[in-house]
Amino acid sequence: MSELQAKHVEDSKSENVQLVLAQHINGYSRLFGGQLVAWIDILAGVVARRHSNRNVTTATIDNLQFKHPAHVNDVVVLIGRITYVGKTSMEVRVDTFIEDLACDKELINTAYLVLVALDDKEQPVEVPKLLLESEEEKAEWDAAARRRQLRKQRRIEQY
Repeated sequence: MSELQAKHVEDSKSENVQLVLAQHINGYSRLFGGQLVAWIDILAGVVARRHSNRNVTTATIDNLQFKHPAHVNDVVVLIGRITYVGKTSMEVRVDTFIEDLACDKELINTAYLVLVALDDKEQPVEVPKLLLESEEEKAEWDAAARRRQLRKQRRIEQY
């Protein structure tokens, strides 16, 4: 097996822009949470695919914090990046913003997802290591390692 080439966070960082339309609104005239989760999951999948060069599947949505609502005609900007890699899994952070007409952004949601890279038989496969460059990337890695440990602990407690 050939050695996987380690990658930088920027190598797979991705952005998606959506316009909130009437079909995206719930009964309270706000963006339906399930629609936002779908957009987040899609972007996280793109980030993980770009990092691993593999098909991926979402294993966990670890944390999803709704800070502010979005409404019809809001421009929603989602930015995703790898924060941690294990042997076959990757944690992806997706920040969601509302962008106003001056292109200023307000954070409305932060989510952490864990995705697993798959081989041609849909079995987990090793992913490239992550090269950390900035203090922010190192802090994200450390926080992700703590979240990973908490996820393991919750799995053990469930059984």
